[in-house]
Amino acid sequence: MSAPLAGKFQDHYALLGLDPKSDSDAIQAAYTKAAEKYNPGNPDTGDQAKFDAVNMAFEVLADPALRKEFDKLKGVDKDDGLPKFSGSAFFDALGRETNLRVALLCLLYDRRRTKPFTPSLSMRQVEGSLRSTEAELNFALWYLKQRGLAGQDDKSSLLITVEGMDYLENNRPAPEAVMPFIKPAALAASKNDASKNDASKNDGSKNDTSKNGADTPNGADTPLATLANALAAPPEESEPTAVAATEPEQPHKESVRNFMRRTHTRT
Repeated sequence: MSAPLAGKFQDHYALLGLDPKSDSDAIQAAYTKAAEKYNPGNPDTGDQAKFDAVNMAFEVLADPALRKEFDKLKGVDKDDGLPKFSGSAFFDALGRETNLRVALLCLLYDRRRTKPFTPSLSMRQVEGSLRSTEAELNFALWYLKQRGLAGQDDKSSLLITVEGMDYLENNRPAPEAVMPFIKPAALAASKNDASKNDASKNDGSKNDTSKNGADTPNGADTPLATLANALAAPPEESEPTAVAATEPEQPHKESVRNFMRRTHTRT
């Protein structure tokens, strides 16, 4: 079936002449009667458009999941009697609903920020990340979609819009208002990833240390150790001593030659 709830609204119950509380047998009987009436092969009452509408109505109402979604859309209330006002709980819900909407926007914003190539979240992922009832979450999603702050992709997964990002950045939420709605399991992955990164860094530094000192115990041949050993070694004295002994002889020999030269001149 192709998107029975999309496009112009069709009241499946009214089309088949059914009460919203009808059981599956009543639905089957009403469909059979309507299909025979509007079948294009019926020369008297055949109608292709109505026949297609009847088939769509039966396809929705005969499937429990699709019927449940349609009942929500139609606003079917299976409770007898007048609708009940929530009383004081309504006023408590006002603040909670506001914070839940912000928490959902934060979740979608963070997804867009960290996963730019897969920015959407399925309803199952959202339900697994937020502390909320089904009714609260559906109400929050309705509001965000109506305001254009959130939308859906071609797979009906949820994603934040540009307007939603602007709203969060211009109305920066307080962490204490958002974090109570985030389930611990939704935070565990980021904490574990951080601890894994720290562990890998520590292992890397240990490996570097072991590589540096693998062939030289205690790092004895490292540049700093070599320099320290050189500074601590006693100086060698043999070469400077030999040079100091021979150098003074040169001026002595020169003075003897001058004396002999002067004596020879006088004689």
